[in-house]
Amino acid sequence: MTEHWTPASWRKKPAKHLPTDYPDPAALAGVEQTLRGMPPLVFAGEARRLKSLLGDVAAGKAFLLQGGDCAESFKEFHADNIRDTFRLILQMAVVLTFAGGKPVVKVGRMAGQFAKPRSAPTETIDGVELPSYRGDIINGMDFNAASRVPDPQRLLQAYGQSASTLNLLRAFAGGGYADLYNIHRWTLGFVADSPQGAKYRELSEKISEALTFMAAIGVTPESQPDLHRVEFFTSHEALLLGFEEAMTRVDSTSGEWYDTSAHLVWIGERTRDLAGAHVEYFRGIRNPIGVKCGPTMEPDDLLRLMEALNPKDEPGRLTLYGRFGHDKIEARLPRLLDATKRSGRTVVWAIDPMHGNTLTANNGYKTRPFDRILSEVKSFVEVCKAHGVHPGGVHLEMTGQNVTECLGGARALTEGDLADRYHTHCDPRLNGEQALELAFLVAEKLKEERIDAALRAAV
Repeated sequence: MTEHWTPASWRKKPAKHLPTDYPDPAALAGVEQTLRGMPPLVFAGEARRLKSLLGDVAAGKAFLLQGGDCAESFKEFHADNIRDTFRLILQMAVVLTFAGGKPVVKVGRMAGQFAKPRSAPTETIDGVELPSYRGDIINGMDFNAASRVPDPQRLLQAYGQSASTLNLLRAFAGGGYADLYNIHRWTLGFVADSPQGAKYRELSEKISEALTFMAAIGVTPESQPDLHRVEFFTSHEALLLGFEEAMTRVDSTSGEWYDTSAHLVWIGERTRDLAGAHVEYFRGIRNPIGVKCGPTMEPDDLLRLMEALNPKDEPGRLTLYGRFGHDKIEARLPRLLDATKRSGRTVVWAIDPMHGNTLTANNGYKTRPFDRILSEVKSFVEVCKAHGVHPGGVHLEMTGQNVTECLGGARALTEGDLADRYHTHCDPRLNGEQALELAFLVAEKLKEERIDAALRAAV
């Protein structure tokens, strides 16, 4: 890891889950060259701001809420979809902020989450074998030979859609749509309509009382503009390294390299090889970065990755996302927590309760049971508490749309319901009601942790 780094030095390393079957490599190189001349999607100063906020999370002073699409698609690109997912994240953040008594750092899996690693290079349907769908930035979802050929022009379309998404997100975040009072009114509507709404009414009423008190003493969006806007950041798995390289620029103020495709990017469970191309690329960019840690991660491997990716131990630089499964987390997470704690290094620990809890229903649909997702989140908070580590956040695949992709929740979706509105292009997502329900249930755990901490401090 002492070798000289450049945005292209990853090309000398073994690369997993990158498409190698572009029919015209010269056309791909031409598109990547075009992207090098395109404006950055985000700015280095914004990425540094997120790193500062994640430093607060690492110190136990804040909580990370990260969520959005499993894989964004060209077909479902619509302002309403972006708005609804943005609104859902804000609603969840208000609930978590009030219960946990700490600021919530809001990060969307949006404006760049296009590429997906696949467990097999091909798939077979009715005896026909074709290359796997790898995300709209690479090839098409339609099951035919022409659609599955990697097309370099898709990189330009992904860039354009990301730019449009970011433009809309910035308008929503700063233009009044994110007004705190509006957000809470939307949440009250959810509580009133939910079959389990009585469970959440106490917390929602306390938030209402707090807002009423604030208004009575003159703390309103008109007197305090910060109540009228939010800070919102974007993230994605930086899988397609040619695209990321093309978007990597030198920051004029610091002279350092930043990936300007997103504020935060992460390495997936399948591409975290210490000697691989993805770790090589990530070690040189200055964005806050993440690493998915699954059940095969060993403590020594994690410590070596931490040394490679954050040698200066910068607060907020590195977020570790546990993704074990509800039945494995209590056996696998403690060893990793203890290793990071003994090392004395600064990291954010968050939980991705989605990927380890995927199964195939009897009717053939890939799905995720809500109770298993909730169980893994609860175990994460409890295990972190037992080992003296701050449970820093959650990372969810979810949408503001009323899809039927995950089983259970307040409306008790069954296998028979999955076919109603199963719209995902890759993995199943929590719908808006399920995600907000999860936020209320996680809020209960965070409130317990806050009360316990206060009692320990008083002794």
